[in-house]
Amino acid sequence: MNIVDWAVKIIGDMGGPGVALLLFLENVFPPIPSEIILPLAGVTAGTGVNSYWVILVWTVIGSLVGAYVLYALGYFFGAARVRWICDKMPLLEVEDFDKSVAWFAKHGRQGIFFGRMVPGIRSLISIPAGVYKMPLLQFTALTAAGSAIWNTLFVSFGYFLGENWHVIEPYTNVISNVVYVIIIALVVWWVTARIMRNVKRAKVAPGADTTASTAATMADTPAEPVEPTRD
Repeated sequence: MNIVDWAVKIIGDMGGPGVALLLFLENVFPPIPSEIILPLAGVTAGTGVNSYWVILVWTVIGSLVGAYVLYALGYFFGAARVRWICDKMPLLEVEDFDKSVAWFAKHGRQGIFFGRMVPGIRSLISIPAGVYKMPLLQFTALTAAGSAIWNTLFVSFGYFLGENWHVIEPYTNVISNVVYVIIIALVVWWVTARIMRNVKRAKVAPGADTTASTAATMADTPAEPVEPTRD
């Protein structure tokens, strides 16, 4: 069984909850990019295995639950401690965390909505929301809205393929091999980049990262909730 058939079978067997679980893991641990999960979920809807709208709702639920975990991480640990964790974890990129904090500081609450559609910070943007103690109801509404737009785009793409699955089915083995190559290449690049980053950091004297660390520390105790920027 190739990877496409396997993924479709898992989502087909578990239905919406399976999609939600995969997206929850994608938010917290990123084992499989949402750009792969969502179209495959759409394919199952397009082939009649699942309902399009049911699948779409479950994708938003999975995204929300994953976002809540990261929100809680920022809320209870604070920016400096979370940044320290990212810095110590071998395969995590602390620069991605810094980018998410800077994005939130610049765009305020609207950054949560638009951040859900920006690769690289779409998951981590939940942490500064927790650090700044954004009201949970507001965080939920903005995250659900942003995730719904992002998820709809990819689920709809998969749904279109699913409706025409009989056309591409003879080529699933080729598609599977291409997906294998892309995933392996991305994993190798991701691991190599972070190993090289760790080696480079080991050569830098302690205290060289003071500026970023200080900024993260200041974010732990904001005086006022962050407001959206105004043009």
